[in-house]
Formats: sequence, C-alpha cells, structure tokens
Amino acid sequence: MCATPRIGDSKVLESRETDDGTTIRRRRVSADGHRFTTYERVEMPQLRVCKRSGNREVFDRDKLVNSVKRSVGKFMGSDLEVEEVVNAVEGLLRQNGRDEVRSVDVGNAVLDVLAERNVVAYVRFASVFLEFTTLDDFERILRERRKEI
Repeated sequence: MCATPRIGDSKVLESRETDDGTTIRRRRVSADGHRFTTYERVEMPQLRVCKRSGNREVFDRDKLVNSVKRSVGKFMGSDLEVEEVVNAVEGLLRQNGRDEVRSVDVGNAVLDVLAERNVVAYVRFASVFLEFTTLDDFERILRERRKEI
C-alpha cells in the first residue's frame, strides 16, 4: 500500500503562480524521495448565491465546474481550461465587493467568459442557461454574437 506523502515532511522544489494568478502550484519531494504537486488558493470570504426561488446557498465551485462541463461538452479542451473559466467567473462575481450574487448573475458571468474563450461553448452554455426551445433561439444568439465580433 502506498503511503500518502505529508506536506510537513516535504521540501518545495519549485513554486509557480498559475496563469490567472489565483493559485500557487508547488512541486515537492518527500523525505523518501517521492515527488508530488500541491495547489494552494487564497481562501476568500464565502460568496452566497440567491437562487430564482429565493433560496440562498453558498457558492459552490465544484457545482459550477460540473455545470460548465455538462453544458459545453467536449468544447473545453481540458479540466484545466474549465477551472480557468470558473476562476474567471468567480473573479467577476467578486469584483463588485458584495458577498451575495443572484444565480442569473453567475450564468451571465459564465456567458461573458465563454464569449471570449470559445464561441461554440458559449452557444452551448447559452442554450442550457437561457433555455432555448426553438431554432430561432439559436439563430438569435448567433446573430447577436456576430454583431459583437
């Protein structure tokens, strides 16, 4: 059985900030020579989301990651790309300085980030978030995107 290395028993070989500046990646080596990586993120005050129903819940990064993955399918190249999208969304939500946001603001922030990163993923997420029911809905969003480009 493999023992999990303990961070306290390790030495840092290399530290790097991720591209988006929200996480520190540390390459470590344990006392017995095993190498592993840790990721450290600054803990921010809890962000709460006000749902359409009026219920409030704590912002859940994992829930948003899963939502983006389900909505955009294979149009995100990797889990890291999805994490970068979620980091950017969380950054947009925290910019206003409030500790509570509406769920519709979360969805709109995802659309804003996807619009800049991947147009097909943007349309797929929009179709779920905006509850498209007809082909006209797709045509409308595509016309709007073309005007913005």
